[in-house]
Amino acid sequence: MPMSAPPIVHNARPAPLGARHFATEIGDCALAWSDAGIVAVQLPEPDVARTLERLLRGLRLDRPVSELLAASQPQQAIDAVHGVQALLRGEPLNLLDIELDLRGVPEFACRVYALARAIAPGDTRTYGELARELGDVHLSRAVGQALGANPFAPVVPCHRILAAGDRAGGFSAHGGATQKLRMLAIEGACPGGTLPLF
Repeated sequence: MPMSAPPIVHNARPAPLGARHFATEIGDCALAWSDAGIVAVQLPEPDVARTLERLLRGLRLDRPVSELLAASQPQQAIDAVHGVQALLRGEPLNLLDIELDLRGVPEFACRVYALARAIAPGDTRTYGELARELGDVHLSRAVGQALGANPFAPVVPCHRILAAGDRAGGFSAHGGATQKLRMLAIEGACPGGTLPLF
């Protein structure tokens, strides 16, 4: 009998102490931090306001966004910004030194994110491969749901996980599969032997 995974519902995530948006090669990203690490990272939406809105979705907010943006940045946030910028320029960084605040993230999703973080830039895996590592190939859909709810992209590099046959599959970031392929091309990955599109 296949194992079942609990539904991916992010419980009350911690309140961020600060947030910022920053330019990258693919557009303006954003991140937020807490006292325990980076609490969320967001890939670009069509504009900064929507990027910040999506960044903070699911987080407990106890102060206005303007105050979060005005907060002094700790070194961990500065380092995380530089790491994301470098990765999206094509530097082969794994970003494992960025400490994530996983409070409120379901245990199953944490296991999926740990496997995703172990994938080196330029490499890819499939949902099925991650499911097998978790103990049951029937968990592929649950793996996809966990990655679709990933609040840490690209620090948790969900863009490196593909559907069966090395197809792009879904991608919840703005731009969908096209954005996923663009990020893979920046890293030099060619899913299915295709040439980079960008």
